[in-house]
Amino acid sequence: MTNIPSNNKRKSISSDYLLILVLMLMTMIFQSCGIVRVGSVRSPSVSSTSSADEGRILQSGVASWYGPNFHGKATANGETFNMNDFTAAHRTLPFNTIVQVLNNDNGQSVRVRINDRGPYVDDRIIDLSRRAAREIEMEDTGTANVQIILLEEGDRPVASGLVTNQETFTIQLASYNTEAEALAFARRTNGTRVEQVTLSGRQVYRVYYGTYDTAIDARDDQRRLARQGLDGFVKQAEN
Repeated sequence: MTNIPSNNKRKSISSDYLLILVLMLMTMIFQSCGIVRVGSVRSPSVSSTSSADEGRILQSGVASWYGPNFHGKATANGETFNMNDFTAAHRTLPFNTIVQVLNNDNGQSVRVRINDRGPYVDDRIIDLSRRAAREIEMEDTGTANVQIILLEEGDRPVASGLVTNQETFTIQLASYNTEAEALAFARRTNGTRVEQVTLSGRQVYRVYYGTYDTAIDARDDQRRLARQGLDGFVKQAEN
């Protein structure tokens, strides 16, 4: 005699099958989600490297650092040097330019703001604050082989191509609040030019004379102009 399952038994078997199917489906979903999460994680080193590659390499060479002997003294842009800030000195990069300095010797990098001039020793290309040097583990060695990578432009646009340490000099003859006044002065003196400069958040128009490779050459012309009744002073053109 054939035993026919009762309705209650059939319902119980169907419930078991349904439970098994649900468990299998949930397992597949969890495994799939796990694979996605693992694949989407990026290591800090990869992220750091990719951000450095996005900037323009300006210069490669030897970096040094400076600290206690200059702490509390004025920088070239008029600030007070703090060796614990992330700042640096460069001979020609415009003030307030933000660069990334990559230590080629160990792969460490640091972000700094240019607020000073230098270094003037050998062929070094940048002088980091002590805090910045410590960040890329060159405080003890004193120097390191680095790349300078542009992140943000500062007071002036950064020239296209590679940056050099060769400063240029000029003679500033006048400064006006309006371009019309500056152009009127420039028209009275041959060899002058007018440049717009941002100063404390406002625009001023300066009248410059000549471009020189050395401050000595600029001072020679400054004295000649003074004899003609044109008072001015020598300044680094990049400042």
